[in-house]
Amino acid sequence: MKGKIIKFEPEDYAALDQLARERMMTFQELADEAFRDLLQKHGRPTDLKVALRQSVKQSSDAHERAKPRNRKRRR
Repeated sequence: MKGKIIKFEPEDYAALDQLARERMMTFQELADEAFRDLLQKHGRPTDLKVALRQSVKQSSDAHERAKPRNRKRRR
């Protein structure tokens, strides 16, 4: 796993630490949840399976838009 050092204001850290304790989670689990939610909010895949599904959907949508449509002639 890759790591990053993140600095928090003492009040923010205390509030996050308290939330983690109340939910009986580690600080890492709380951070993982927060970052997953952020990625989802911005439409970014969080794992390979989701990325592949999005890719298939996008290519399918592009294929549908590229199909010529049969138009009925007006009389």
